[in-house]
Amino acid sequence: MKAITITSANFESEVLKSDKPVLIDFYANWCGPCKMLSPVIEKLAEELDYAKVGKVNVDEEGTLASSFGVMSIPTIVVVKNGKVTNKAVGVQSKDKLISMLS
Repeated sequence: MKAITITSANFESEVLKSDKPVLIDFYANWCGPCKMLSPVIEKLAEELDYAKVGKVNVDEEGTLASSFGVMSIPTIVVVKNGKVTNKAVGVQSKDKLISMLS
């Protein structure tokens, strides 16, 4: 499966009401480190069946980004049962992202 584009419009259904943990990548198209992380995010989206993987474009969804306290990008946030359970700033390894979900 491809990473889900998360917006203010679908946030509640895709994230808050998800029966699976959701790994969210806060990114921007102009951000070099975000571009480095993007293939890892897409790979996780394809491989993981026990979690959802989504992306939030901070330029388009500034309110959503600020509600999570995103100050630097990329920022990865894991949400389980509607609550933030993990957060990391900067490029992360695939293994680190998987461990954030557990």
